[in-house]
Amino acid sequence: MADVLPLVEARLRTALGEPDARAAVTFVGTDRIEVLRFHEGDIVRYATLGMSAHPMTDPTAVIADPVAGPRAELVLSVRDGVADTGKVLRPLAVLAASPQVEGLVVAPGASLDVGEPLWPGAPFTSVLVAEPGGLVEDLELDAPLEPVRFLPLLPMTPNEAAWKRVHGAQALQERWLNHGTDLRDPSRRSVPLD
Repeated sequence: MADVLPLVEARLRTALGEPDARAAVTFVGTDRIEVLRFHEGDIVRYATLGMSAHPMTDPTAVIADPVAGPRAELVLSVRDGVADTGKVLRPLAVLAASPQVEGLVVAPGASLDVGEPLWPGAPFTSVLVAEPGGLVEDLELDAPLEPVRFLPLLPMTPNEAAWKRVHGAQALQERWLNHGTDLRDPSRRSVPLD
């Protein structure tokens, strides 16, 4: 079976251009996770590479299927030059390793929390996983492998994350939309939640 990571990197390059930096993180008991950085105007995008090497499996499954299951990579977009977002590499790698480490299946609508600011001084410790297909198209793989989906991450303040747990992802996204929230602003305040 072909290694999917070269195909994933090629898809990222096609959609986002050439990366201007990359970093690799390895956690005990997991495969290496890379984070690639892309610049487009005043937007910097960070994309993981390595999460899709293996399918995500249901944490209740007795044996992990090496073929069946969803595959994904994570993409974070923020405004450049507003905050020291370069330090987001390790937290992103932690999130990308969570399916291997914790047996999570990362899907749209999920909340992922790193338990510390995403970068120094960030008002966010967690992200909302958004729907794929907008920025980077899904990468179809040969059957029986499922396609690789590129999941956008939307940073959430602790108050937004708590509100989302009660009201749901769709309600939070609607609130962001109704208030014209700039989700790429790395120093934005929480959306009004009253």
